Amino acid sequence: MNLDNLFGMHTQALALWQRRAEVLSGNLANADTPGYLARDVDFRALLSGAGAGAPLPLDTTSPGQIGGAAPGGAMPLSYRVPTQPSLDGNTVDSQLESAAFAANGVHYQASLAFITAQIHMLRTAITGDQG
Repeated sequence: MNLDNLFGMHTQALALWQRRAEVLSGNLANADTPGYLARDVDFRALLSGAGAGAPLPLDTTSPGQIGGAAPGGAMPLSYRVPTQPSLDGNTVDSQLESAAFAANGVHYQASLAFITAQIHMLRTAITGDQG
């Protein structure tokens, strides 16, 4: 059984939201690092590369991992355009990064809730039990 057919795009979306959380948390962790350039997942590049039915280009950093992408891997990252100039060259805006991190968490939870509902529906269909 193909999980992509069962859960739609949500299995790939979970990996995408997870990778974005890693990138955003890296930005927040380096908010005081001189010269650090904030990064984000380049959704435009991801979506343009994923044609009709083509999977998103996600890969693993090691053989035992599920989802995610190597820092230099197939997941395109772009540099965030700074909103406030910084004398030390750091482009991290902590408020913007925190808001993006919170919104990303909402997206992750929504995809996870959809998958959980699909699993519950399948279990109900298989067992006939509503509990």
